[in-house]
Amino acid sequence: MKDWFKLRGDLEGSSKYIATAIGFVLTILLWWVLAEIFSKNRPIYPGEDNTTMELIDSTSNQSKVKLWDAGAKTDDAAAVRYEKVYPLLPRPDQTLLSFKALFTKDNLVGNTLHSCWLNLQGYFWAILLALPFGMFLSLFPVFKVMFARQVDAMRYLPLSALTGLFIIWFGLGDSMKIAFLAVGIIVYLVPVVMQRIKEVEDNMLQTSYTMGATAWQQIKKVYIPASLSHLIDDIRVLTAISWTYIIIAELLNKETGIGALIYTKARLGQTDRVFAILIVITLVGLFQDQLFQLIDKIINPHKYYKSRVDGLSDASIGFMAWVAAIIIGILAGMFPAVGIMKYGAWILGAAGTLFFVLGFFKINKANQ
Repeated sequence: MKDWFKLRGDLEGSSKYIATAIGFVLTILLWWVLAEIFSKNRPIYPGEDNTTMELIDSTSNQSKVKLWDAGAKTDDAAAVRYEKVYPLLPRPDQTLLSFKALFTKDNLVGNTLHSCWLNLQGYFWAILLALPFGMFLSLFPVFKVMFARQVDAMRYLPLSALTGLFIIWFGLGDSMKIAFLAVGIIVYLVPVVMQRIKEVEDNMLQTSYTMGATAWQQIKKVYIPASLSHLIDDIRVLTAISWTYIIIAELLNKETGIGALIYTKARLGQTDRVFAILIVITLVGLFQDQLFQLIDKIINPHKYYKSRVDGLSDASIGFMAWVAAIIIGILAGMFPAVGIMKYGAWILGAAGTLFFVLGFFKINKANQ
């Protein structure tokens, strides 16, 4: 217990798990208390069924929420009884129970996977364009003078206010959502790439000069590895921003995706399902964060291991298979007539997952 309040200390062993459990329980209790504070007592009147209004979910043509007509009855003395409702903040147990309806009626899995696929594509295009562009601007003075100020200015553009332009340029389909997300990441990632290139240590460059490295060899052997060791952390930070932009983009075309689903549930007053969807988004974000940490161990093993570790080659194969699956999946969307590409992407993704898991199983076994 004495280490629990040590300034800038760390908890280890059982103390860490106990403190984590206590924090989780306190969070649930606080949530429950706030839900009760903001709850309302809804009056139930005789013959209320005649004045009850039903709000229809246009996506499923089923009645989802029952609203009482506040103007039809105003005398609370005539109420038969009162029913406690939670219009602003649902209880934790209500949120947990709402997952059943989300899975069975609202296609939560399909909408979540669709949003994740859009997120992956947005990340792919953003990284593919931002990394070389940022390096060109930082490495070559002529490009830096020509474009650096414009790139810095782009960070101040309110992208949410430019959604109309993206609709004009790309329509209302998934291509608009992917472009919106990619641009949202690029405007933050390009200045970060430039900064990371600038932070490459001079002693590494002097060593390469001494060894007679050419300009291309310096870029390949010094600048790219040194900057990537930090850039992966910056890309992880952008995970939260990416989900913000994908939700905004999906609100423009409320057909599929977790953003469209959360908008529909909020409009219907189903706050329990809204909070359940928010939990799903949070869990997906945490999973992405952990995934980027694992990818960092593959791309930059020197940051985590003192020597070559068995299993890194398998994990690297899995990562490359994932990248290939994303590329083929994107091409399959561009050329839907070639149906075999879609199945090829799934097969590569599954194979990559197997190699990835196998690789880190070997790594963990070697570190024990």
